[in-house]
Amino acid sequence: MKKVGVVGATGSIGTQAIDVIKKNKDKFEVVFISAHSSKDKLLNFKEDIDAKYAILTGVDSSDNGDVLFGLDELLNIIKNEEIDIILSAAVGFSGLLPTYHALQRGIDIALANKESMVTAGSILNNISKRNGAKIIPVDSEHSAIFQSILGHKKEFLEKIILTASGGPFRRRPIDSLEFVEIDEALKHPNWKMGKKITVDSATMMNKGLELIEAKFLFDVSTDKLDVIIHPESIIHSMVSFCDGSYIAQLGFPDMRVPIAYALSYPERLTLDTKRLSFYELEKLTFLKPDFKRYPCLKLAFEVLNNDKAVYYIALNAANEVAVEGFLKKEIKFIDIPSVIESVLEKIEQVDVKSINDIIEVDKTARMYALDFIKKRF
Repeated sequence: MKKVGVVGATGSIGTQAIDVIKKNKDKFEVVFISAHSSKDKLLNFKEDIDAKYAILTGVDSSDNGDVLFGLDELLNIIKNEEIDIILSAAVGFSGLLPTYHALQRGIDIALANKESMVTAGSILNNISKRNGAKIIPVDSEHSAIFQSILGHKKEFLEKIILTASGGPFRRRPIDSLEFVEIDEALKHPNWKMGKKITVDSATMMNKGLELIEAKFLFDVSTDKLDVIIHPESIIHSMVSFCDGSYIAQLGFPDMRVPIAYALSYPERLTLDTKRLSFYELEKLTFLKPDFKRYPCLKLAFEVLNNDKAVYYIALNAANEVAVEGFLKKEIKFIDIPSVIESVLEKIEQVDVKSINDIIEVDKTARMYALDFIKKRF
């Protein structure tokens, strides 16, 4: 049995992971599950999968003895308990420290928290290699790439092509995006996800972050990365090789598949997922992204081409602040890229050599983003 931990257990990815684990109790022993503040849901999960520990990282204390409280408690368990693999599924930058400390101990990571790799890719890769810990992607696109390049030498890889649905506004007139309502941005055409990532998918910043994540996960240069809009979300991503051949991973959109693959790797679990019927597939569509419609994706490509750690961190931080501002009705949907661009223009170039350096740049970028929103809007 694999000894597992789940960071971000009550979020969208975490909840689906609990479902996978619950249906495969003979495969997994759950050391801990953590959440930010959803105590009741966390306790229900603890009972469902017989987790040893449950931790709320966003709460300081409580009289409930069944739950531990605070980030320090979570990190203490990661540092001291025997664990084979941890699913890192917290939302945003908050997932960095648990991921970092797990890799420091040589614990494998099933990585759903792309922000960790975006902001600290080089550092995490070095720690992973030094301690013999694997980083197995959970994002459907990166899981598809991971599976497609398995067994192939990196020198033969020509291109990594991430697919994107195009979000809910793929066909909406650009001049009407000014009037996007929150509930419209939260209606993804193919995937059921949390609020932050769903808004990111609407702006296609999610794909921009995934490009950066792919750069570090697969150790490739920017010229080997590309994005294509594939509205049906059947092909989850693909790779091409130097002989002109392509390998892709296909399936109906269901996050339980990459979650189960990452947790059980190198084995596979039997899942009750919907199967493809190729006779019933009417068409598979592919389109080039329009940077006028998706300025956030354009910013991500610019940051990739610049290839400076400061800009990766600032891009992520500013986006998190901007999305939160949109969800709080402080800014409009079309203002999100303006907030990000303002921070990228203002952030100072500094050396980033440690996790503390990353945290400091992140704090500064968030401060710039909040200040921009306050003064501009």
